[in-house]
Amino acid sequence: MAVPKSKITRSRRNNRRSHDALVAGNPNECPNCGELKRPHHVCSSCGHYAEREVVALAADIDLDDDAA
Repeated sequence: MAVPKSKITRSRRNNRRSHDALVAGNPNECPNCGELKRPHHVCSSCGHYAEREVVALAADIDLDDDAA
């Protein structure tokens, strides 16, 4: 069984874990609706990306009973 030869100090242990911290998000404001969104992603509330409508939301689409 592997046994450490000497104690690892708190400083050396914590230096090894220095890159494990969580990074806070960086939300941007949507230019169309003003909601916060992730950068370089489609806005989940209005479906716009770079001031263009990319995703049509289900509430905006008019579905007829005959078409379905």
